[in-house]
Amino acid sequence: MIRVPNRKCGGAWLVAAMAMVASHLCWAGFFGRGTDAPARLFELVCMTDGTGLATDVYMPGTEGGPWPALLVRSTYGRDMDYSGLVKDGYAVVVQDLRGMGSSLGKAHVFYYDGWREGMMDGADTVAWVKAQPWCNGRIGTYGESALAMTQMLMAPVVDDVAAQYLNLVPSNFYTDATYHGGVFLENLVEGWLLLIGQPDVTTLYKSHPRYGEFWSHYDSVTRSSEITAPGLFVNGWYDIFSQGTINGFVSREKEGGEGAKGENYLVMRWSAHQGDITDEYAFKENRHSLNVGEIRRKFFAAHLKGDAHALDGVPKVHYYVMGDDRTPDAPGNEWRSAETWPPYPTVDMPFYLSADSTLSIASPAGANDSQGFVFDPRDPYPNYGGANLMPNMKWGPYDQRKHSTTRKDLLKFVSPPLEEPLEIAGRVRVRLHVSTDAPDTDFTAKLVDVFPEGDNREILMLDNIRRVKTRLGFSAAAPLLQGPDQVVELDIDLWSIAWVFNRGHRVGLHISSSNWPRYEVNCNTGADHPTPGGEMRAAHNRVHMDCAHPSALYLPVKAAE
Repeated sequence: MIRVPNRKCGGAWLVAAMAMVASHLCWAGFFGRGTDAPARLFELVCMTDGTGLATDVYMPGTEGGPWPALLVRSTYGRDMDYSGLVKDGYAVVVQDLRGMGSSLGKAHVFYYDGWREGMMDGADTVAWVKAQPWCNGRIGTYGESALAMTQMLMAPVVDDVAAQYLNLVPSNFYTDATYHGGVFLENLVEGWLLLIGQPDVTTLYKSHPRYGEFWSHYDSVTRSSEITAPGLFVNGWYDIFSQGTINGFVSREKEGGEGAKGENYLVMRWSAHQGDITDEYAFKENRHSLNVGEIRRKFFAAHLKGDAHALDGVPKVHYYVMGDDRTPDAPGNEWRSAETWPPYPTVDMPFYLSADSTLSIASPAGANDSQGFVFDPRDPYPNYGGANLMPNMKWGPYDQRKHSTTRKDLLKFVSPPLEEPLEIAGRVRVRLHVSTDAPDTDFTAKLVDVFPEGDNREILMLDNIRRVKTRLGFSAAAPLLQGPDQVVELDIDLWSIAWVFNRGHRVGLHISSSNWPRYEVNCNTGADHPTPGGEMRAAHNRVHMDCAHPSALYLPVKAAE
């Protein structure tokens, strides 16, 4: 692990992180079975290779079965309160992953849970559940975050799962959870693997900086046609896995196998992985008006209990539109529904970067226009909000002026005040034409809502990063750059959001080269990762914005009818 000045990762940080995990698990219903919880039965379920996995079974009663079953495969232990699901008439099966909790075997989180030959613990467990006399053959899977990740990995290799509840889940672990734009998610990956006691997996992940055969075993999107279980996908705009959840829904909805295709549901909330705690943006109370639990009950009733009318009138997509948090009756800040995602046909509306630091809908007409800055990896641009998890960073929509008014390694662009509200829903992207005097470097982009004079907040909506040597794709490194005269195109995927920029607000875009410690810093030498004591060099980075190099922000707006 490379250490950068001002990094805070001592004992107090670890204690706070453990408290965060405890809070997360309590929120999810972990830690303690209520006094009315049913008795649990214990089984050591043998996998194909003979390894026994600790498994608890809760049944609705001693008579009246068999019942439909809900399977939970956990990285956080089995002491969970799922009494509500049992009361709903399900046998609930809760299992420790291999090598974790009380399960036997070598701990290597998620490695044994997908489709590697002879290493399909999820599929083995489903087969065991189906064979039990208390199961009527209808099996669903349940869980959030890591517990949803185990579901995604089993999905392409099980035919006996009738439905999945997938809350806070990536669908391609490389692009959604480990490397964004080819840049290692340092704080998330290192922090979480440390918390579950598997820091050695970090070294393995860092040894695979490009998408290839290793990561293909964590990519369920490419195997969508083999998935037969419909899914209820749930996430929030500021979650660490938000785009992965959307991709999982869209791919299964459009390309899924028989039983899954066209049968999926999506809920996109306002929230981050840990909820909403920002004091710089005022969330509206109506964000809680949608009862996701009721949608989940209907979803399972339809697919596990055979209730053909359970989902009647339930839209395929619910999404929360965000926006101006202070102006009374401002557009947005409400739940909407649709039958697909995006919720309506969209077109990309370009906002071109200009040398005068404006964003303009008119394409640039000048020549040789550009702006530059110095990126020093020993003093990286600090993170402030966004899609984070660990407690040493804030998560959610924070005001970027904390750093944007003082840092020099930043380019800021802003549109004129909007004459009418501007609504976006879907995927946002940035295309830059860049150059540098380094062999390789990174570029970051942040989409912000700039509030009117008198407020002036720069509220973070989306952000992401791209490594220059991934400009041709993530499977192989592009040639290193040969000098500052070489200009290349670089696409930055900012993921998705639903937001209304209110009248008088301005669209803002921030460009830099680091967002630390969310992302590992680029040492600007061409190396995949910095190393302790290794070379780090400053890079003179430049964004070009003339008629030959039209750098632009692209916002998804509703297509004209």
